[in-house]
Amino acid sequence: MWKQNILETIGNTPMVKLNKIVSHIPATVLAKVETFNPGNSIKDRMALRMIEDAEKAGLLKPGGTIIEGTSGNTGMGLAIASVIKGYRCIFTTTDKQSREKVDALRALGAEVIVCPTDVEPDDPRSYYSVSSRLEQEIPNSWKPNQYDNPSNALAHYETTGPEIFQQTNGRVTHLVVGVGTGGTISGTGRYLKEKNPHLKVWGIDTYGSVFKKYKDTGVFDKEEIFPYVTEGIGEDFLPENVDFSIIDHFEKVTDKDAALMTREISRQEGIFVGNSAGAALAGLVQMADQLTEEDVVVVIFHDHGTRYLGKMFNDEWMLKKEYIAV
Repeated sequence: MWKQNILETIGNTPMVKLNKIVSHIPATVLAKVETFNPGNSIKDRMALRMIEDAEKAGLLKPGGTIIEGTSGNTGMGLAIASVIKGYRCIFTTTDKQSREKVDALRALGAEVIVCPTDVEPDDPRSYYSVSSRLEQEIPNSWKPNQYDNPSNALAHYETTGPEIFQQTNGRVTHLVVGVGTGGTISGTGRYLKEKNPHLKVWGIDTYGSVFKKYKDTGVFDKEEIFPYVTEGIGEDFLPENVDFSIIDHFEKVTDKDAALMTREISRQEGIFVGNSAGAALAGLVQMADQLTEEDVVVVIFHDHGTRYLGKMFNDEWMLKKEYIAV
């Protein structure tokens, strides 16, 4: 039977065993490949849930405008839902995001405002601040605020977690996720830990982000913050959706290692995925000595490689960053 619209295709994404690229890891390593969602990323799940919950609460009204700060993928999910539901979209993003992400948002009819990366979150030029200002200025508008909106994590608690548990026949022992807004790791991790309290949840962080030190010490250290290349993970503030009690460990991965692993996934496994997948798998490799043959590890592959054709999959860009040699 056909679907009534594209939104009905969100979720129920495949689980794929990784082979060559993890041949040195004793555990069974599975990838939850979220590129099969219509917006080619896991963010479709929570974008739709945030919209539906806002509609029920009367926060988002017919003909309204959705305004959000996004690294691109949440915007895609919101834009796709808005096409079907009849909303206008205005997105703010940072100048470190790939051009492909911005072009994709505009292709779906969204307005995109590119803001500087290297400013404080409360700086009026930041993409957080600009989106908040626009919400105040534009009548009949709504800002999902994916970082603090509980519908984000709830979407993964109700869909991503149960899918992983079912697809592994309850055998999953480790969940590995790149952490940005925190919705995916917190919602999915909470569900899986309710099923198996011994399950380990490993968050992947990047250098320049505050997550790991805060988890390890309880200290929010501004000295940890500096610009980084890796997209979709890490933050310079603490989103409410990051439930540190669910996450057992944060592993930091360099921009270079994330970029190189992103390329290797497609070359060794034939799975064309994006930068956060490379970071997540690179982090898992760094922690391989903690795994045994009995373990079943699930790594979230968040988005599609086409979002990074001008970056990680571009030799000129990689050479300029000195991630590869001539």
